[in-house]
Amino acid sequence: MTLRSLAANTPGRRANWKALGLSAEDMEKPKIAVVNSSSELAICYAHLDGIAKIVKEEIRAAGGVPFEVRTAAPSDFITGAAKRGSYILAGRDIIANDIEVQVEAALLDGMICLTSCDKTPPGHLMAAARLNIPTILVIGGYQPSGEIDGEPVDVEDVWSGSVGERFGAKPKFPVRDMAENAIMGPGVCAGMATANTMHCVVEALGMCLPGHAPVRGNSPKMQANAREAARRIVEMVHEDLKPRQILTEGAFRNAIATVLAVSGSINAIKHLQATAVEAETDIDIFALWEEMADVPVLSAVRPTGDIRIERFEDAGGARATLKRLESRIETSALTCTGKTLAENLAGYQIPGPDVIRPLTDPVGPGPAIAILKGSFAETAVVRLGIRDGSRPEEFRGPARVFEDVFACMDAIADGVIQPGDVVVSRNQGLKGGPAMGGSASLVLFALDAAGLAKTTAFVTDGQLSGLCLKGLTVAEVAPEAATGGPIGKVQDGDVIAISVARRSIEIEVSAEELAARAWPGYVNAATGYLSNFREAVRPMSTGGVLLPTKDRSIPRA
Repeated sequence: MTLRSLAANTPGRRANWKALGLSAEDMEKPKIAVVNSSSELAICYAHLDGIAKIVKEEIRAAGGVPFEVRTAAPSDFITGAAKRGSYILAGRDIIANDIEVQVEAALLDGMICLTSCDKTPPGHLMAAARLNIPTILVIGGYQPSGEIDGEPVDVEDVWSGSVGERFGAKPKFPVRDMAENAIMGPGVCAGMATANTMHCVVEALGMCLPGHAPVRGNSPKMQANAREAARRIVEMVHEDLKPRQILTEGAFRNAIATVLAVSGSINAIKHLQATAVEAETDIDIFALWEEMADVPVLSAVRPTGDIRIERFEDAGGARATLKRLESRIETSALTCTGKTLAENLAGYQIPGPDVIRPLTDPVGPGPAIAILKGSFAETAVVRLGIRDGSRPEEFRGPARVFEDVFACMDAIADGVIQPGDVVVSRNQGLKGGPAMGGSASLVLFALDAAGLAKTTAFVTDGQLSGLCLKGLTVAEVAPEAATGGPIGKVQDGDVIAISVARRSIEIEVSAEELAARAWPGYVNAATGYLSNFREAVRPMSTGGVLLPTKDRSIPRA
């Protein structure tokens, strides 16, 4: 008997579990954590208690013993209200740590994670990679959107409309009316924003069952998916199939190709990198991203195009996208089915050709997302979407620098920002925000509403909502301002040059002059957990993990 087995079968544990109603027979069965991020605060998670009940029933029927555990449940629109939105990304790492504290500490045999809004999928993937016990994810599904006068409206319309009104842009319907009709049931934001992007990533990595992403929230299909996953996790425990067998370089390549093919959210990059770090690999997601840059856009789901997420699901979703990419990806990668991706895709027929296009007839050329480097950044991310010439890809202009999002928005409203300017919004990075708080996305919507999105460039060390795809926008600039990066030293009038073709972002100031300039350090105060996050968070090259898996004695940056 192993030390783990000895620790898992102490008399004290057996006494506690007997008091919970477990029988002597149950003590010998696989113990499965049902990781539930249910919350009454946000519609993204409101249905998960019902799904957890289904999952637990099926685990018992399959010969396992389920233990439901709860984690934090960050939701951008709800938990983004305080501290400039800093709790949103910081919640990702709380989720991973919550799981470790409960699942690893209890030495459970496996876990099934009910994954929903933006930060739960990466939090679950990070925990799976860290704990390396048999794990499968259940995709939580997207919310149904409503209609006004027969025209669809969703939460993107509400957000962009509310910002736009301040700048004189007329929304397609009154914002109050759209807010009443945008969300008609549980699930994540409709569209290929961060949540649905990450749901597709989960399937591309092989960490959920084939054909499960995306899915209508709380639908009969989603409930059936949950039952199937619950049966499978018990099998995975018996097979001892672990995440690090699945989370290989090939799997990460497949995920990157999928994000590029669906023109997904740039946030997937840091979440994939964080997962790779937690799996104790040396995979460089930023480098792999550029290696996969020839993957074209195969589907134009909102905000990239006009296709609704329902049509994407009905056309086969992530599974159909992987089938289209079959000749370009690593189909030998193992998945949670116990089979390779090639075996999973064998014989699969794509429901229709119009929504998810073949590689030979794409919606647009790649990449939909590119990594920029140069004297201004070691890495920075630009989301390009469909490269049809409607957005600039080359830009050179004077910087207009802002330490505060709302000061920047005031400058836009007051006409201070002019065509040709490079708007720089800084101190919104991992340490500066902290946790990339600061709502840089608001600036982008403001520029668009003011008619400046196509005549200016926007550069920030903050992150952007997956709903954002407007103009030439460069985000997640690293090193960030708070650690002394060039973005922290740039001054009004300094010329910044951006070239997508050359994958470059340059500041036309000598290295000597930049080095001599002072930088302010931390501009935004942080207390409590956010202060701890600031101290512990690692650079963007790690995906912003708090603690490397191999060495937990972390020097300050």
